Amino acid sequence: MIYDLDELGLLDDEDIELDFAALALSALDHEGLDLAPYHDLIDEIADRLEEVSSEAGTLAQRGEALKQVLGDEYGFIGDVDGYDAPVNADMIRVLDRRQGLPVSLSILYVAAARRMGWSAWALNTPGHVLVRLGQEQFMLLDPFHGGKALSQAGLEAMVRQFVGPGAEVQPEYLDPIPNRIVLVRLLTNQASRAAQGGDNDRALAIHERMVRIAPEFPDVWLALAELQVGLGDKDGARASLHAMLEVTRDKERRRTATELLERLAAG
Repeated sequence: MIYDLDELGLLDDEDIELDFAALALSALDHEGLDLAPYHDLIDEIADRLEEVSSEAGTLAQRGEALKQVLGDEYGFIGDVDGYDAPVNADMIRVLDRRQGLPVSLSILYVAAARRMGWSAWALNTPGHVLVRLGQEQFMLLDPFHGGKALSQAGLEAMVRQFVGPGAEVQPEYLDPIPNRIVLVRLLTNQASRAAQGGDNDRALAIHERMVRIAPEFPDVWLALAELQVGLGDKDGARASLHAMLEVTRDKERRRTATELLERLAAG
């Protein structure tokens, strides 16, 4: 599957193949690179997972198959030493190096599981993204740590580590993230690292990618508008805010957009 950005923006969310979509986004930064070897690698992983999981009838067996193939055999693991390196949110480099961020590695796990016909989602858990395998009955996998299964106690410990000593696991932590939001989260990592490095042109380009692939999500328009304001592009910010108002009925978000438009008019 080969995507372009405008096609991604039009697809139904459930029709997006996450790893191929992330690869297409990565290709924008690698002009002229042949993507065939990366598509072949993704297909190879799927073939191997199908072989390993041929008799995997339980969630535990499926989770172990994912860990064996992606974590043990192919060696995908979190980049602990260079966590903030931009390559960790670049799917081409993730596939090259077999290292990445929780979100980029989760994309590989979720996409591979879905090719087996399994229910799988990335989760918006505090600290870092986890993978949920299964629907009513489910298990959690931690791709950043080689795909190991995460127990309830392990989840509670992670939440307390990142939220605070008294924090509890909230129901929304186990809610699936829409495919587009997973991709937006991947791009947000790229944009934040560009901004931190003072590369405002790249940060702007990445935010523009976000609104192309997820135009119905108001927060991506707001983030773009705020960056445009910071760069002195008032006309661009106004256009982004008006686009935001077209896609949201949420009162708080509309108020935020309206107030920002008023400040731009006054300034």
